[in-house]
Amino acid sequence: MAASVNKVILIGNLGRDPETRYTNSGSSVTNFSIATKESYADKSGARQDRTDWHNIIAWGKQGELCAQYLKKGSPVYIEGRIAYREYEAKDGSGKRKVTEIVAMRVQFLSSRGGSMGDDAGDFGAGRGRASNVGAGAGGGGGQDDMAPLDDEDIPF
Repeated sequence: MAASVNKVILIGNLGRDPETRYTNSGSSVTNFSIATKESYADKSGARQDRTDWHNIIAWGKQGELCAQYLKKGSPVYIEGRIAYREYEAKDGSGKRKVTEIVAMRVQFLSSRGGSMGDDAGDFGAGRGRASNVGAGAGGGGGQDDMAPLDDEDIPF
């Protein structure tokens, strides 16, 4: 059986304030969106900017901390997995499909830094200080747990 990977890494800014809700069983789930921006030269050489929007889901304590410390415009680092789901439209017009990123690791990237948890130090040039928020439901270890990969480590 071939190995498979479902992992996403995003760095962007929140497009709206996080919203926390609770499931019937009492688990908290926080939703927010982030924007990532890409600049490129088109065929004529003119500079073009493209913004992509990503729906983020953070469960439990991790989500509650996101709701407490993040707000619209906040820079954030997200590690997670892509998830797809369907739901019935409220107006009864049929099923809707949505793509979401389930956050497994969140780092708050702000110039203030140290406002939460462990201070992870500088995170890239000009990004200020980063604060780690531990893995949420089903999350794995942090970036420090990963050893660098060589070309020989890649299975394909």
